[in-house]
Amino acid sequence: MGKGGGCVPSKKRPVAPPPTSEDAAPPAPDAPPPEVLSPQLPSSPPTARKVKVFIVFYSMYGHVESLAKELKKGVDSVEGAEGFLFRVPETLPSEVLEKMGAPAKDVSVPVIGAGGEELLEADGLVFGFPTRYGAMAAQMKAFFDSTGGLWREQRLAGKPAGFFVSTGTQGGGQETTAWTAITQLAHHGMLFVPIGYTFGAGMFKMDTIKAGTPYGAGVYAGDGSRQASDTELALAEHQGKYMASVVKRLALA
Repeated sequence: MGKGGGCVPSKKRPVAPPPTSEDAAPPAPDAPPPEVLSPQLPSSPPTARKVKVFIVFYSMYGHVESLAKELKKGVDSVEGAEGFLFRVPETLPSEVLEKMGAPAKDVSVPVIGAGGEELLEADGLVFGFPTRYGAMAAQMKAFFDSTGGLWREQRLAGKPAGFFVSTGTQGGGQETTAWTAITQLAHHGMLFVPIGYTFGAGMFKMDTIKAGTPYGAGVYAGDGSRQASDTELALAEHQGKYMASVVKRLALA
């Protein structure tokens, strides 16, 4: 009997030793390898509000616009996310565009203001543009140049952003057009979100000509008469889904 009056057991109960690695269940034999070694789309926590993904693009002949609309479809298919289309201001006069055979712009897509103040309302951004000698078209560059006020105060810092592009040929800048644009994001402090190989088997198909890279969706325009293929459109829709999932994960963390 102790001083406090409690009962002390005559001997301690044995404590079971922790399980060793030998005790762990072995993995299932002959488990089939995954068809494509690509990361899964990030899971997103539930939210009471929809995150906004702005798809901001320039399109002269409609090829980039066709991808932009597929991206929006992909964003809208993700619960808790909504995509919005914006066109950057045109820098060429209408008479020049007419001589170049450029079709009329879709007036249902609003033109984003110079300076890019609207970008502040977005949780995530995707920029689309055709190539000019392996880099973004002048119209998109002019828009980025107009965002100096946002850059000075780093008001876009931390926003996730991605790219999609159009080129005339297979070697015309599907990759360089995207990765030379990364400098715009870096100076604003934005976070570049590539799609990698998350499209799975579609990224490895070699039986048809298709645009698109790990940097983002793409289309081959050829002489302007070629339209986006089903595979190119599917990749753009996938990028919209993937981007929306990433944006939700970051915005609601």
